[in-house]
Amino acid sequence: MDDAAGEEEASMFETSHVLGALLASSPLLARAWDRCAAADAAASGLVHGEDGGTVYVGFSGAPAALSAAGAAVAGGGGVFAPVGLGGDATRRMFAPLVAAEPDAAAVGEQVAVQALALQCFLKLWGSPDFQVCTYVTEMLKLNLCCMLQLEIELRPTHCNLLAMQILLDQIRGKAVVFTGHSLGGAIAALAALHYLCISSSSSTFGPAPPVLCVTFGSPLLGTEALSRAILRERWGGNFCHVVSQHDVVPRLLFCPLDAVPARIIVEMQLRQWPARTHHSGAVTAVTADRDALRQLIQTHVGAVAMEQKLADPAAAPSGGPYRPFGTYVMCSPDGAVCVDNPAAAVQMLYATFASRCAPGLESPEAAHSCYGDLVLKIPQHLLVKRVLRAADAPAASNYDAGVSLALEASGIHAMVRAHATEASTARQWLKMSRRAGRRPSLNCAQLATKLGRITPCRAQIEWYKALFDGELGYYDAFKQRRSPKKFSKANMYRIKLGQFWDGVLAMLDAGQLPHDFHRRAKWVNAARFYQLLVEPLDIADYHRRNLHRTRGRYATHGRERRYELFDRWWQEKGCAGAGVCRGGDVAASASRRRRSKYAGLTQDPCFWARVEEAREQAESARGERDAAKLAMKLEELREFEHYSGELVASREVSVDVLAPQSSYTLWVEEWNQLKLRDEVRTILL
Repeated sequence: MDDAAGEEEASMFETSHVLGALLASSPLLARAWDRCAAADAAASGLVHGEDGGTVYVGFSGAPAALSAAGAAVAGGGGVFAPVGLGGDATRRMFAPLVAAEPDAAAVGEQVAVQALALQCFLKLWGSPDFQVCTYVTEMLKLNLCCMLQLEIELRPTHCNLLAMQILLDQIRGKAVVFTGHSLGGAIAALAALHYLCISSSSSTFGPAPPVLCVTFGSPLLGTEALSRAILRERWGGNFCHVVSQHDVVPRLLFCPLDAVPARIIVEMQLRQWPARTHHSGAVTAVTADRDALRQLIQTHVGAVAMEQKLADPAAAPSGGPYRPFGTYVMCSPDGAVCVDNPAAAVQMLYATFASRCAPGLESPEAAHSCYGDLVLKIPQHLLVKRVLRAADAPAASNYDAGVSLALEASGIHAMVRAHATEASTARQWLKMSRRAGRRPSLNCAQLATKLGRITPCRAQIEWYKALFDGELGYYDAFKQRRSPKKFSKANMYRIKLGQFWDGVLAMLDAGQLPHDFHRRAKWVNAARFYQLLVEPLDIADYHRRNLHRTRGRYATHGRERRYELFDRWWQEKGCAGAGVCRGGDVAASASRRRRSKYAGLTQDPCFWARVEEAREQAESARGERDAAKLAMKLEELREFEHYSGELVASREVSVDVLAPQSSYTLWVEEWNQLKLRDEVRTILL
């Protein structure tokens, strides 16, 4: 079986160099770089305009570098310390990203970005130029009849409405590219993330136009939690990071922050600024020993790469807190390679940097400022027919030939003795990262097969439900163990289904499934159907064994974690009537829409737990002699009556709820009898 898998692996094509050649031969990179240069020349550090039917928004990091120059020269990486996006100033701006999984929040992981980029972005975000750009992109999703309302919103920003309308005419319905060089790239990435966040939260206005962020030599922006959040939102393909072979800036923040010579990033940014002659006092030479700097970066990037290669969850994170996200385009004069797997990006960042420097690129400054030449020379190089060198050994397959071309394009020449070690390591990492990148999707496909095999268990419970719908409902039949043989089978199928979904969640927690797994309609719908069908049986089992008396309420002490996650998935999908174990929310959503017939399954999965609590409350109220306590209990019962009445009136419940002997029907009778008592009637009136 392993041999067959190996043959299948060897027969496939390696496409990273093909994607790199396609990107490099397009005008996208050259146009984005031109906008970066224009941004560096602009006093505001921000420019925008149309080119080839696409709107380019360029950012410069020079103002941020200038403001941080003093602190950076003083030493330390404090200016690049991570700052969480959950603060008051940023939570609303990046709401989808900071909505982390509950488990991740519990262990202290948070979505964070480097302080300097965030500080500069927030300053730019409040400027008139950026407000024009932001509101223009928002208007792409609005109807022109909303112009008057939008004008009112624009007034506080002191923008010129006429200029905004002219710009709107230029970019309506066109793609938007955010771009920047060095620190400007990190700011551009934050601007793109903000745009994607407001676009996703404004989906009622229709889909937003395409957006892409292209950075050149940008330092790392965020923590691994940010990388995971971007993957969960399916935004990884919206980011393209162009990195030259020996640029230290994109690799420097892999080092521990206390060991980072932060001034290097700041000074290199200022050296790209045409206006630097006016601020020459802030720009000093890079005095660090180049060999020591290269050794520092190689040591820590190599450690992070090895950590990801071993994939040991128990190992402590190496180096600094920042990790890559999006697609990395590894450039050299020989071509470009696209890598969209974060682990592969780290590995290629190390392998390309560890290879011997080419003549003319010995200085860190030259490697950081070479992007203008690269975007011009790479397309010219691609025009020349390129074949594997005659000295190369014949490739065993198309895939091996593709790996060789990818290594050559990234600047690692397998037949150059000085590159032999890096070439061998990079070849191994490229192959491994490809398998690692495909593995979650393969696991998901295998789970889909298992889901099909487990479906008969769900069908058996549906049959069990239909058997008792007309008498007392399948909830009460299961709770009372009616027909022991049928009960045993239903209970066995309930346990099997629970084990299957717990296994799915275990794989998701271990990173063995795609990060956007919980956004895929097939799995969200399957999980929701399972939950609505089976959770009532779990509630019945909980109360049948009197666990509500020994442990406490089902909703807080007995509910399985899988159901809480399934509620979250369903809410994120945006479906009306998502059950969250809060009857008021379900009833409110139910009142907004009315079914023509009763639902196949009760839409609040915790409905029966609330019925059990209401029955206990009614029994307690019958024996209560304290008027104040009785009033409180009656108020809770009245709230449940309103909640359940809304569900029944809107037909958000299944017919088994209204069965003659169901717990709900019995509660209605008990409640009506309780309301006839004189003291109760007096309180209710």
